[in-house]
Amino acid sequence: MGGKYTKLDPMEVEVPEIDALLNRDSYLRPYEREIRRRYACFKDIEDNIEQNGGGLDKFTQGYKYYGINIQQDNTIICREWAPGAQQLFLTGDFNGWNRDSHPYKKLEYGKWELILPPNQDGSPAIQHLSELKVVVQTWEGHKVDRLSPYATYVVEPPKHEGTIYKQKFWNPPQTQRYIFRHKKVPRPKSLRIYECHVGIATQEAKVGTYDNFTDNVLPRIVKQGYNCIQLMAIMEHAYYASFGYQVTSFYAASSRYGNPEELKRLVDRAHELGLMVLLDLVHSHASKNVMDGLNQFDGTDSCFFHSGPRGEHSLWDSRLFNYSEFEVLRFLLSNIRWYMEEYRFDGFRFDGVTSMLYHSRGIGQGFGGHYDDYFSLGVDTEGLVYLMMANHMIHKLHSDAVTIAEDVSGMPGTCRPVTEGCMGFDYRLAMAIPDKWIQLLKHKSDDSWDIGNIIHTLTNRRWMEGNVAYAESHDQALVGDKTIAFWLMDKEMYTHMSTLSDQSLIIDRGIALHKLIRYITHGLGGEAYLNFIGNEFGHPEWLDFPRAGNNSSYHYARRQWNLVDDEMLKYKFLNNWDAAMNHTENKYGWLAAHPAYVSTKHQDDKVVVFERAGLVFVFNFHPTKSFADYRIGVEVEGNYKIVLSSDDKAFGGFDRIDKSVTFVTTPEGFAGRRNYVQVYIPSRTCITLAKE
Repeated sequence: MGGKYTKLDPMEVEVPEIDALLNRDSYLRPYEREIRRRYACFKDIEDNIEQNGGGLDKFTQGYKYYGINIQQDNTIICREWAPGAQQLFLTGDFNGWNRDSHPYKKLEYGKWELILPPNQDGSPAIQHLSELKVVVQTWEGHKVDRLSPYATYVVEPPKHEGTIYKQKFWNPPQTQRYIFRHKKVPRPKSLRIYECHVGIATQEAKVGTYDNFTDNVLPRIVKQGYNCIQLMAIMEHAYYASFGYQVTSFYAASSRYGNPEELKRLVDRAHELGLMVLLDLVHSHASKNVMDGLNQFDGTDSCFFHSGPRGEHSLWDSRLFNYSEFEVLRFLLSNIRWYMEEYRFDGFRFDGVTSMLYHSRGIGQGFGGHYDDYFSLGVDTEGLVYLMMANHMIHKLHSDAVTIAEDVSGMPGTCRPVTEGCMGFDYRLAMAIPDKWIQLLKHKSDDSWDIGNIIHTLTNRRWMEGNVAYAESHDQALVGDKTIAFWLMDKEMYTHMSTLSDQSLIIDRGIALHKLIRYITHGLGGEAYLNFIGNEFGHPEWLDFPRAGNNSSYHYARRQWNLVDDEMLKYKFLNNWDAAMNHTENKYGWLAAHPAYVSTKHQDDKVVVFERAGLVFVFNFHPTKSFADYRIGVEVEGNYKIVLSSDDKAFGGFDRIDKSVTFVTTPEGFAGRRNYVQVYIPSRTCITLAKE
């Protein structure tokens, strides 16, 4: 990238902890030169920021320089970066929508500035909630309306005014500003994540609010034993049905749920309840919207994005950032810091990382696991190095911060420190796991499940790189797919989920497998666990936002809390099981422990046995066979008791397992372990044993 580090032979570039990486995985040694080259690119950007951006601390507070900022004396300073514009103007309520009266002054490097002194009475020239637009005069002589890329509050217009979002100046009086009362939560050893969407978190046929979520949903999450929430679709997106993935205003928290102060209250209340708060961060692409988005802000095809085909994602119909541009780096890194400091988010789920890492954007590219896939010319160095810089900054600002990569490719080193020459994420999403469960439920009968293949999918991850395990997320619930509960029970959920209804074998099977699928994923699949809002109690159907294709219906864009709150319905059993899983993990901490040792994966019996964190997990997936005195291997001798059984009546089971029994190990090797015990394990049940 043209700096002093990339001018060196890569083997001369010092990577502080690269030996730890190569000693842990010797198969990476042939790619050492490329790893060092990437680190050199990272160091060049870091140097450039130090020399030309005033240092990382100043550089990542771009929101204090750009946008519309009010000073202590009520002077308002407006600055924008628009290198392709001929002239900029500010217009709005404050000047009667005069498009020429307030021109910006052109500065160097494509920057523009406008200073508005206070009114004679000392009040600011632009009042709170005044509407504003930036008028861009192009070199073709056209004047086009834009919203500031750094706008912090934009709102949907009244229906009679169309669909273009409006920028409002957010400057409430001190009495209306939320004051944080609680400190950030220390990072827990075991991360149990509740993925959620504020807008659907109501059972009413409307958009939910920040206040509703704060008052009514956060207590549910805590009761279920989660210690982290992951808020989706917060960054403003004009199209609600995009699930937040067509971001139009990056610095504006979505106003459809409420105002910025109400979001601050939500985060603060979560911290008070002991919950970390993660933001779903969309820096992989941006909406193509022009009049209320970033696209063509300065009147050109480039500005924040690559021009031409490289600047467009063919499947997502969106724009792709130019991560090599200095001001784009400032915009994106400052955007992260904005949410960390203005709203006190504790970390981020980075969306679309695969698209950022490869020139193919991951389209049509299979990742078979060969390391050549990850260290070839097909890798987009600019995107990769941006992610290194983002993680470096986040963890420098807040050592307890959590970052998660949504990457399907399996890039080695994704979740290792930047000092090892890697990307620096804390976790990656274990995206193969939910795909495996959906594949089985859609295409395989229960008796044909390949137990060995299931275990391979759950355990196939890189050593010492954290994975977030999940059976299903928002992806599986969106229209075109269904929740696991609905795949299992389908229309029977409409007629046989009452505790008073006739017994249904479909419902019995569905409840049993729903518990087993989620628990084996929780126990075996990763170093953190994630659940999507409502799936903890087997929310039926799917997720579909109001749009033209469904007559703008909210029927499937809500959570039916009444189902789990009704004591006469069986949803409570799944909800109880979900809470029991989390509370048991909280006690024993298997997510923070080393990966499990799987001693049994018996194809014919459909039995799985593994040990983790001193616990023994036993699963029987067989649709019909129960086993008495089933011998299982146990490494540590002693007396064991059942601490969790899916067959309890509280979980919709049949109470066939006696939890008062003490299991005494026999000092005879079995299944590769030093001892064994014998257990009763009915069909489609699981138990967990702990040493007394």
